[in-house]
Amino acid sequence: MKLPSFRLRLALLSAALAGSTLVGFGAVSWFQISNAKISRLDAELLNHLMRATPNFPPREEPAVGAASPRRELSKESSRDRSRWQFYEDSLSYAFGSNTKTPVALLVLDANNNILYQSNSLPADLEVNRLLLARLQLTPLAPSPKREPPPLPSNTNPSFERPPLIRPRPPQFITEQTATAVWRIGAAKFPNAQIAIAVSLQAVDQEMATIRNIFLVSIPGALLLVAVGAWLVSGGALRPIHQLTGVIQQVTVKGLDQRIPIGTTDVEFVELIQVFNLMLSRLERSFTQASRFSGDAAHELKTPLTILQGELERTLQQVDPGSEVQQRLSNLLDEVRRLSGIMRKLLLLSLADAGKMSLYLVEVDMSELLMEMLEDVEMLAPQLTVQTDFTNGLRVKGDRDLLIQVLQNLFSNAIKYNLPNGWIQIRAHQTPTTLHVTIVNASKDIPVNECDRIFDRFYRGDPSRNRKIEGIGLGLSLAREIARAHRGDLTLDSTSSAQTAFTLTLPMN
Repeated sequence: MKLPSFRLRLALLSAALAGSTLVGFGAVSWFQISNAKISRLDAELLNHLMRATPNFPPREEPAVGAASPRRELSKESSRDRSRWQFYEDSLSYAFGSNTKTPVALLVLDANNNILYQSNSLPADLEVNRLLLARLQLTPLAPSPKREPPPLPSNTNPSFERPPLIRPRPPQFITEQTATAVWRIGAAKFPNAQIAIAVSLQAVDQEMATIRNIFLVSIPGALLLVAVGAWLVSGGALRPIHQLTGVIQQVTVKGLDQRIPIGTTDVEFVELIQVFNLMLSRLERSFTQASRFSGDAAHELKTPLTILQGELERTLQQVDPGSEVQQRLSNLLDEVRRLSGIMRKLLLLSLADAGKMSLYLVEVDMSELLMEMLEDVEMLAPQLTVQTDFTNGLRVKGDRDLLIQVLQNLFSNAIKYNLPNGWIQIRAHQTPTTLHVTIVNASKDIPVNECDRIFDRFYRGDPSRNRKIEGIGLGLSLAREIARAHRGDLTLDSTSSAQTAFTLTLPMN
């Protein structure tokens, strides 16, 4: 299975790691800020609960036989309510906000009688119920701290005073009503009880603003991280791309390519050095192989020529129809065949070295195709030949080499044809290119052989062509000649039971 781009995976992985870090940091920061704001609100709420203590009048027992104080109590109750109303109004602006914060206040006396309760909120009944329930769960605060009495003079010096009882700060809880969320604190004093509820609307708005900032900034930061990782990984992988480009150019004619190491990262130096050494070894091996085949073909050319000449002269001196003539004729055919192989090897070695010399003239391809047709009609009269080309198809090229290409293609079309088969010859030209296609009836070529059909000395399945002459150099040499002309020779994709080769040559 082919994996996605390493550069893309690296950028996405960097973005994922940075995203998880930023999301975790944002979540922790959001909760820390929220807890800090709630703690600050609790501290202010505690401060206001403690400041409310002076507003409670001292509890005094009525004197025995005194007149009924109903009218005085009524006036005092009215003054207390006004004082608590003013206190509640001041609380609305006292909790760290520039706007009025909804606040609920409930004040009870020592006998749980309501001295004051808020009645200006939409959900007064529900909030007051929560305040009353909180007061019922709040323990009575200890008496104010007093100085311990002096120890008697006859007290043992090692006697320790009992520890002072410090008042426990009130506990704060968060409750939710149908309209808002409240932070509630309550405290009980010997002469009265007080509970305050502060709406968390302002805190929620501030936290929503912080959350929105995180929601906008984190994706932006992730985008920057992904782009940065993409650019950094591109710079880091540049030697790999350079190595890939050189590998793509490595052919028999491109083995002199080398990758410079001067500006390469340390991590890639060893890889590039090994690759350059491999190219050096390959270049040396190909040079030696090419030189060997060229030298061998060149050295064998002279003795084969001499041998062929002697056989031809001896063949003329023997009696016609004798057994000696037959043997000499067979030897002469093998020598000619061996000479053809040497000539092909010499041309291939020159092509490998990039030294194949071309004698460029204007070649009439229509005329060459007509000559090939005459040969086909003489060598394979049982085959049906169809043509589709016009006269005057001319290119610049080496006439002898182009004849050899066409001879190889027609020879294959005859050798690998079916009994009573057919051959089609099509040729057409464009403003820049000439296309010659030769199609013949044949057995299907296996898919695994299509990529190797131009390899040297490759002849496919021996069971299918053991009776067919050849050593597997014709198509390889034909393609090298076509490429030497800046063209190409390809095997076309066709329907079953046929094979098609297309020769492409530039017009100039």
